Amino acid sequence: MKKLEDYVVSIPDFPEPGIIFRDVTSVLQDADGLTLAIDELQKKLEGLDFDLIAGTESRGFIFGMPVAYNLHKPFVLVRKKGKLPRETISMEYELEYGSAQIEMHKDSIRPGQKVVLIDDLIATGGTIEAAAKLVELLGGEVVKMVFLMELAGLKGRQRLAKYDVESVICYEGK
Repeated sequence: MKKLEDYVVSIPDFPEPGIIFRDVTSVLQDADGLTLAIDELQKKLEGLDFDLIAGTESRGFIFGMPVAYNLHKPFVLVRKKGKLPRETISMEYELEYGSAQIEMHKDSIRPGQKVVLIDDLIATGGTIEAAAKLVELLGGEVVKMVFLMELAGLKGRQRLAKYDVESVICYEGK
């Protein structure tokens, strides 16, 4: 039986020399890889008490939505600024070069709700940290963060030390 790592295509020197790009689209393009990815993410939630799953645009949607469906939980979108139609709350966070903002609907999380955040990749942790802060501003509690892949060399896990963080695959480099 293949492991999830077997479905990830690694591309050396992309987007720049010395970087190994871990391409998640190769997982999505294989039915067995996609099934394995969703099953492995879902296993990380076994026995956990939580109310809903939130995912960041756009790969957090791809991986979080089927897990929410399978577990019969609501799914909340965390989107780029200006994409949500109702009243929102926003959070700015730093990128490698510049900054960005993400938003959630103000009514997407009620005080006291226990939230799982799902995304495809943890690198520096900036995006998911901003999402967690939005959850907390709305009165929710982030009870777990789950990622398909982790680039340990970028130290995102340290940035998120106050949260329960798990990844299915961990790559040591960047």
